[in-house]
Amino acid sequence: MDYICPTKDAICEISEKKSRFIAHITYVETEEEAQSFITKIKKEHYDARHNVYAYILKTGEKKYSDDGEPSKTGGFPVLEMLECEHITNICCVVTRYFGGTLLGVGGLIRAYTKAAKDCLALCEVKQRKLCDLFEISFDYAFLNKTEHILKTNNFEIEKKSFAENVVLEVVSQKDKSDFLKEKLESELGINFKMQKIKEIYK
Repeated sequence: MDYICPTKDAICEISEKKSRFIAHITYVETEEEAQSFITKIKKEHYDARHNVYAYILKTGEKKYSDDGEPSKTGGFPVLEMLECEHITNICCVVTRYFGGTLLGVGGLIRAYTKAAKDCLALCEVKQRKLCDLFEISFDYAFLNKTEHILKTNNFEIEKKSFAENVVLEVVSQKDKSDFLKEKLESELGINFKMQKIKEIYK
């Protein structure tokens, strides 16, 4: 199953009636990584009144905390925004430094959502696809030809090794795996061996 995730960390700050909202986003794969990031941001902003957060993992786990804000006015709207954007493997912490003016339920929801959404826009999200990773081995005489086939058909070479034969680890999108095998068979005949190692996300 394909999914969308952030490709880099981001920080964004907005102000609302003198309150500062600082959003931090990072890529995570486990709840432990998410909790570690949350702890790190809380330590950096130990003097802030609130550090609300939300995270979603592609394995299905998700969690939020309003961290002292009125119920469902902090982490919950951030979680809802991330879900609406279909983002996963993501953790967002929004720090609030209170500016002296109460924002009310609607104001808090709007401010936390905007801070998180503006931060998300800086993350350069990417759709990651489930792909096949193949090991292809062949004689050195076919190296240039094989690399040309892979390059012209947009297959990614993950790793090269040179021993008795050339061994390439090649990434193929699921819907192109049969084409890859057929293409090599038509061009190289019996002069190669190909086996699937595992599935990976790219």
